[in-house]
Parts: sequence; C-alpha cells; structure tokens
Amino acid sequence: MKGKSVNGSKDLGLGFWKTVQNNFWALRFIWSISRNYVVNAFINEAIGYFMWVFFSAYFIRYIVQAVTGGKPVSGVYIYIGAVVAVMGVLNVYQSYVGRVLRPLMDVKLYQKIYSVLYKKAENVELECFEDTEFYNRYTMAVDNACEKITSIVWELASIICAAVAGISTYVLMFRMDPWMLLFVLSPLVGSFLFGTIMNKLTFQIYQKITPDNRKVEYVNRVMYLAEYSKEMRLSNIFQVLKRTYNEAVKHQIEVVRSYIGKLLLNGFLQYYLSYTIIFEGLLLYGAYQTMVTHRLTLADLSILSSMMVTASWILVGIGNSVMNCSKNGMFIHNIRAFMQYEEKIPEDADGVSPEHEIDSIEFRNVSFSYRGGKEVIHDLSFRVGKNESVALVGHNGAGKTTILKLLFRLYDPDQGEILVNNRNIKEYNLEEYRNLFAAAFQDYKIFAYSVADNVRMERDLDDPEKTVAEALKRAGVYEKVMSLPHGIHTVLTREFDDSGAVLSGGEYQKIVVARAFANPAPIKVFDEPSSALDPIAEYNLFQAILEESRERIMFFISHRLSSVKDADTVFMLEKGKLIEQGTHEELMEQGGKYAAMYKMQAKNYQPEETDLEVEWDAIG
Repeated sequence: MKGKSVNGSKDLGLGFWKTVQNNFWALRFIWSISRNYVVNAFINEAIGYFMWVFFSAYFIRYIVQAVTGGKPVSGVYIYIGAVVAVMGVLNVYQSYVGRVLRPLMDVKLYQKIYSVLYKKAENVELECFEDTEFYNRYTMAVDNACEKITSIVWELASIICAAVAGISTYVLMFRMDPWMLLFVLSPLVGSFLFGTIMNKLTFQIYQKITPDNRKVEYVNRVMYLAEYSKEMRLSNIFQVLKRTYNEAVKHQIEVVRSYIGKLLLNGFLQYYLSYTIIFEGLLLYGAYQTMVTHRLTLADLSILSSMMVTASWILVGIGNSVMNCSKNGMFIHNIRAFMQYEEKIPEDADGVSPEHEIDSIEFRNVSFSYRGGKEVIHDLSFRVGKNESVALVGHNGAGKTTILKLLFRLYDPDQGEILVNNRNIKEYNLEEYRNLFAAAFQDYKIFAYSVADNVRMERDLDDPEKTVAEALKRAGVYEKVMSLPHGIHTVLTREFDDSGAVLSGGEYQKIVVARAFANPAPIKVFDEPSSALDPIAEYNLFQAILEESRERIMFFISHRLSSVKDADTVFMLEKGKLIEQGTHEELMEQGGKYAAMYKMQAKNYQPEETDLEVEWDAIG
C-alpha cells in the first residue's frame, strides 16, 4: 500500500523497549478516554499490596514482639481492633471496585474503545480493506482489543504497586539476613527471561494462525446465514466449506505442534525458576539458619517465613504481570499501528464546502490501478454538463464501476484529476462532498432493519414516512411492501426477527433503488440497478430512473443496452478507455462497437418465429 504502512514491524517478536512503549501507549490511550478508570485501578492495587505487606511483615512483627516483649494485652487488643477496622473499610472499597465499579466501568470503557476503533476503521480508505495484510492486522487489532488494553492498565498498576511493596519487604528481610535476597534472582530469570520467550512463542503462533482463524470464522458465518442456505442445499458447496474449515484447523494444529517442544522446555524452566526454587529454597535456608547456625530465633523464623512468602509472591506477581504486559504489548502493537496509520483519503478530511447545484463533472487525463496492479483506467477524459444523464456501457472489466468509485472518491487517481464545478474534488470537505451523491449499487446490502430504515438510511428528511412511501412507489415495490405485516416498518431478513420479511432479489433491488430515490442529492448513480429484474420490470424501473434524472446529473450502468437509449449521452468504454460517446442514435449511425453490441443484444432478445406463432394462436 501507498502511504505510511500499517504493518509496523514485520518481526514475529518485538524488542523490549518497543513492548514497553506499546504498554504505556495503551495506558495513555485509556487515560485519554477515562482517567477515573486508571485512578481506581492504581488505588485498588495499592490497597491490596499495602494490606498484604502490612499483615505479613509489620502486623506479624508487632504481634510477635508484643508477646515476647511482655507488652500489655489490652494494648495488643486495641491495636488489633484498630487494624481490623481500617482493613475492613479498605476491603469494602476493594470489593466495591471489583464487583460493582470495575464491571460498570468496563462496559462503558469497552463502548468507548470500540467507538474509537470503529471510527478509525470508518476513516481509513476502502483500499485498506482490500489489502489482505492490512485486513489481517485490523482483525488482530480488534480481536479482544478491550480486554487486552484494559488488562495492561491493571497489570501496570500491579507492577508499580508491587514494586513499592516488594522493596519495603526486601528492606526488612535484608536487615534480618542479607543472603535471603539471593533467592530473588531465581524468579527474575524465570519470569523475565523464559517468560519473555514464552510470550514471543505465543505471539508467533497467534500471527501464523490468524489467516486460518479468518477462514474458520468465515465458514462458521456462512453456515448460519440464511442467504447461503439455498446454495448449500442445491449443490456440493458444503464440501468446499468443509474442506476449507478442515485445512484451516489442520494448519493451526501443525503450527501449534511445531512449537510444542519449545513451549514445554521453556514452560518447565519458567515454572521451576519462578516458583520451586524461591519457595522451597527460602524455607530450607531459613530452617538451616534457625536450627543449625542459630542465627535466627523461632520468632525471627516465623516473621521471616511470613515475609518470605509475601516477598516471593510479590516477585512472582511482578513477573507474571510483566509477562502479561509483554504479551499484551505485542498485541497492542497491532492496535497502535492501526490507530496511528495515516489515511490517504481520511473520511474526516476537511476542505471547501461544495455547492449543492452541480453544473459540471469532469475527468481530466485520469489513470488508475488497484494497489499498483495493471491499469484499470487509462488517460480518461470526459465532461458531463448540468442535468445530463450519462450511461456507462462496455464489457465486464471495462472500468465502469471503477469510474464511479473514483467519482465518489473512494479512491484517488494515480494520475490526472477529477473536477466537480471546475474544482478538484480533493479540495472539498469529504463528508459534504459524498453527500452530493445518491447511489444504488450492484453489490448492494440490505440491513436487518425495517424497510423504512433501509430506504431512509438515517438521513434527515422533512417527512420521512411520506418520502419513503413515494420512493417505494417510484421504484415499483410499494404495493409489495404494504402487503407485509407492518408495511414500511416491517423488518427485512430474519437475522434478529423470526417474523421478518424475506423478499426476492428483484424486490430487494427495487428497495435499494428507492434508497437512491429518497435521497435528495444532486447527483444520482445507478450501478446495474435492474440485474435481477425481468425485461418489463426493468423497462418500468428505467423510466422511473430517467424521470428522476430531471434537474440533476445522473450516471447509470447497464449491460442491457436497450435500457440506455434515452440517456442524454452514452460512454462506450473498453479496457479503461473511452472509445465512443454520443447519443444512442449517433452511436448507431457510427456503426462502431456500441452499434455492434446493441444489435447483438437486440437479436438475442428477438422472439423466435415459433414463439410468435404460439402467441398468435393463443390470441386467436
């Protein structure tokens, strides 16, 4: 892709500092969305570690010294009571955060995070989603993005608070026996060295199986969508889906198996160094110093044992949190790269507000290719005047739909420029510029909402229901819609509503055309709007479309040339070049490729003599 790459590092593992940067980027990202979330996370973790260290070290030490030192029992009871009261309040706060506040904050935060991610997805150019590598990165970015980002906040809070708690505990242990701190090295090696290796291995596996996950998800989706059900039952396509699913799962298994040896070895070393040596080693060392060298008393051993367990778990916790941050930091790399991707055609691009009255549209020496491939449009120039209807015709691959995509500014030309009202369309505010168009696409999509919602598409209309009804009438589908249980408020498809309406392909196509009719935009575009209609319905629809073209510019594409006869101008395209243009009559007189194509189609639509005889006999 052109522009700044969204791929970022191509390495399967990230460097230490890159991972650290990703973690703090996630922390800043959450801070920008909800400071309250970050503050509560740090307070909650600080309280937890404070109580842990206080009980295991200071509280136990006070009780042991009070008992061995002969302090009054009443003073000990008062101390215990005060501690219980304070700790009770802190426990209530932690319980409130864990059971009430965090779940509520998570829901709100998730909504905000996905709003930001989806807004970014909406803002990147269409080309990105046709780039497999970009789409894989996008998939990994949104895959459990909220859980990964919020996890980093809590893990960082845990690391920082645990570090403070650990230092205070180690100071006490050092005063009692400096050699105790040597055991700290074991979990450091286990957690930070082998834990990091385990994270990199996990991330490598995830990256390698992501394309397979997409295939598996696609098969799962196809299996329960009604729109695929007929083909599934009238063909053997299920075998293809099954084969795709099995091959994807097989490859996933092969990937995991190729890492089993490394995972087992590093996992064993990580566990042995992080847990076994520090716990058993410290206990054995403490027992030796008490029973053999007598350097520690039993009271010292009890205090030391309590602090030793706390210090060990703090260190293990830090190691686990660091590993989780390292692992999540690798995943955050995808989110960060996605969020920092610089769009070539940002949807929020500002600029000049276009005039609503369109006097001209011009392509000036425009050339274009998809992702650096073969040119689809080559040195194309034409001009469309005010209130002119234009038909784009030609064989498949001639560049007709690509011209419309360039006009919508879904893509920018590689060379040349496109002008509307004699101004380059790049100078316009993109959202306002796109509002100049009402379109009915060949590859339309019907949403699982009401007929009215599918026609209105949430546009601001003076009288929505009246506008929708009139648009449906002009598209020739009003009577069918009104025969549905709830009229224009009937839900289409049965995605979420078992009582929803399932219409024919032609009826859906008419609703999409009504969508364009209901939009008061000054430029109307119809891309193969009648491909699912019979000839009579097609004729009636094109008459309505041509009627719609009055007082506005209109483009339409149709493979059936009988539908374009009444257009003001016909552009005949071939391999991205404009080879003929004029009215239908002018092009027929020229006797070129348009005339030849028209005559061929007309011949194919001529009824056979036997058909005429049958019809005549039926009439007679």
